[in-house]
Amino acid sequence: QHHAPLLYVFVSVSSESRGQITVTQPGAVSSAVGGSVSIKCRTSQNVYVSGSTHYLAWYQQRDGETPKMLIYVASTRVSGIPARFTGSGSNSDFTLTISGVQAEDAAVYYCQKTELTAAAGRYCRD
Repeated sequence: QHHAPLLYVFVSVSSESRGQITVTQPGAVSSAVGGSVSIKCRTSQNVYVSGSTHYLAWYQQRDGETPKMLIYVASTRVSGIPARFTGSGSNSDFTLTISGVQAEDAAVYYCQKTELTAAAGRYCRD
């Protein structure tokens, strides 16, 4: 009988307070290769800068590598990021979903409240 190998997706245990906003994430989640996994992120305050735009980003950090942004403004994929990575949520509850998990998805995933620097058009740590 064939058993699919388990892929462990390690999620940072973080409760960081900057600018009076605390971001919390779970410890670790796991999935079989080909399965689906959802990673939750909760902020202590609603995340938005103007209107209904939610400035929440998701990063992936593989072992020995620098963090790579996957998602910005809660649900927009960075160019080149596979469609299996989906961001959703609003206000203070956000989710990163990985559908059709691949072995290379084993990593630490961070959520972060960000601000858009209008002049540079880049996202900066809050």
